[in-house]
Amino acid sequence: MNYNKLALDTPDLLVMLKQRGLIINDDQAALKILSVISYFRLACYFRPMEIDKQTHTFRSGTTLEQVMALYNFDTDLRDVVFCAIRQIEIAFRTRLNHRFSIKYNPFWFTDINLVSDGHLFVEHLSSVDREIRRSKEDFIKEHFTLETVSFGTLSKLYENFAEKSDKKAIANDFGLPQHEFMNIWMESLTSLRNFCAHHSRIWNRRFALKPQMPKTLSNGKWLTDFSFQPDKIYPQLCCIAYLLNNIDPTNTFIVDFKALLTKYPTVNPSAMGFVNGWANEPLWK
Repeated sequence: MNYNKLALDTPDLLVMLKQRGLIINDDQAALKILSVISYFRLACYFRPMEIDKQTHTFRSGTTLEQVMALYNFDTDLRDVVFCAIRQIEIAFRTRLNHRFSIKYNPFWFTDINLVSDGHLFVEHLSSVDREIRRSKEDFIKEHFTLETVSFGTLSKLYENFAEKSDKKAIANDFGLPQHEFMNIWMESLTSLRNFCAHHSRIWNRRFALKPQMPKTLSNGKWLTDFSFQPDKIYPQLCCIAYLLNNIDPTNTFIVDFKALLTKYPTVNPSAMGFVNGWANEPLWK
């Protein structure tokens, strides 16, 4: 593969951005930004403000301050989402391991008779072993435990578990009627968590994994309008809000998210897949 483009030094990047129509009021401040945040990372935030995706020409009046506001919003959003998913992961890990350990034994995940797919069992057990050996936790040396495995591996162990009534019971613990919802919600949130952990853009991303959204949920406030784009972040934020409301009714996730929109008033929620009137939905009140 041949690459013909040459790398540009930071001052040259500044000139290029100005030529494309970006208003930069403070060259020194702009140079400092570009010295610590890659142009290619910022390009994801330039793009929504371009009128021509081929020439990368900016809309008239677009400023670097507007771009950085969007960048900072996405950064703060990742922090809020990551903390929320962490709480969900810990609760899911606790309830899953406790229920299965009590009913079967503490090493239930090593029993091939308890799974649906033997090939996946071997793959998952290998992941568990690898992650435990990689861990530096002192207690791991004495006690073989699931506390150290990744959220992704944990959700796969749950999905491959054979007894559906046990999986349904755990889904019910989180206010979901069936384990199928729990499967895809945990899988989707694992992917979203990884985007957050790797500092990737999430605010307007189109996600390959889309959570299945039940039309009604009896345990807690839910949604009435399902006209949203399923591959945007809005439905995932709805899943997070609903799960946290079941885990800890005093959580501040919705308050924290709304505070972000207040802090960054130029951000358009529709770009994240939010429906008109979303703030009046029972879940978001």
